[in-house]
Amino acid sequence: MEQIDYAGMANFIRNNLRLKTFPMSVKFLKTAEEFPEKTRQPSVTFKKRITICQGVTLARVYGWTVGLTKEDLICVPAMIAFGFIDTHEPAEPLCNLLDEIELASNKESARKEVSSMCLAKTNAFEAILLTPLAKGLVEPDTVALYGNPAQIMRMIQALVYNDGTRVTGNFGGKVECTEYLLASFINDAPRAAIPGNGDRIFSMTQDDEMVLSI
Repeated sequence: MEQIDYAGMANFIRNNLRLKTFPMSVKFLKTAEEFPEKTRQPSVTFKKRITICQGVTLARVYGWTVGLTKEDLICVPAMIAFGFIDTHEPAEPLCNLLDEIELASNKESARKEVSSMCLAKTNAFEAILLTPLAKGLVEPDTVALYGNPAQIMRMIQALVYNDGTRVTGNFGGKVECTEYLLASFINDAPRAAIPGNGDRIFSMTQDDEMVLSI
């Protein structure tokens, strides 16, 4: 098998665009036993649960390799969306939750929004691995690149230049971790995302940051 120079790719992109944080590999794993050596699990390392977006920050800002299972997570909307909560149909409990916490005007509005979101099937995977792309620890399912709008624009221009397909986005301002971690993998296409409430409240995502996932 051809050896892929993930470090070279990551450093080329980061250095040329002067990205503030590391390009990040995302891998969806069938079992936590697949975590690489020295992976940090919040429930083990910190004895605490965190949000998925906090795990993203630990990987892209601090350069850690972070492993997340349902035992590591505290964010209920994300746990539903990523299939970590046992339910026959994840869309319905997520719809009910958005209505109950008043992130939708009514249940019908919530149902309409949830129907357009990218959700994982229940128990489709057991764990999420987040690690800097440059480490080359895994073949990523998704690569997430944070930058300001100008930096994201340049990466989108490069993608469009190669095959002529414009990059899409799906914006709702909430549970956006599904957009920049999951949607690109499920749809096998690049995705632009604007981080949502959780990213900004819990994980230090800055006002000028967007995400491009490939």
